[in-house]
Amino acid sequence: MEQAILKNLRTNHHILSKFIDGYSLEQLNKIPEGFRNNIIWNIGHIIVAQQGLIYRSSDLPIHVTKDMVDKYTNGTVPDGNATQDEVDEIKGLLFSTLDQLEKDLEEGIFEHYNERQTKTGFTISNLEDALVFCSFHEGIHLGMILSIRKFL
Repeated sequence: MEQAILKNLRTNHHILSKFIDGYSLEQLNKIPEGFRNNIIWNIGHIIVAQQGLIYRSSDLPIHVTKDMVDKYTNGTVPDGNATQDEVDEIKGLLFSTLDQLEKDLEEGIFEHYNERQTKTGFTISNLEDALVFCSFHEGIHLGMILSIRKFL
């Protein structure tokens, strides 16, 4: 099942990458009326959430900066001023974080998991649950992006 989830995540990241390539910096930053965030925030949030759900909850170091976490963690609101450098960094992290996750899974570095409950009520008890939830979570944010793009 792990390979199917990773395949799903990688496919989703390719879709997200196409949004980055297909929209201008202004469009990626635009927060349409009635929305709390924008396309680039949703993509950055997906990356930060994956790091927290998988690495931090396993008491392992994350592979994104503190600034990235501060800007894209749950509950933050974008300022609509992401730079092209930030967008490029996010695009790179879409794949580098997945590559690292696959490597770390193969190497078996995940020895334990600190159970947690998400805001959606999903209890994540172990690494497999975290991987499943990441896929679900990314689907939610892809849906948000699909809604936002209608207003660009």
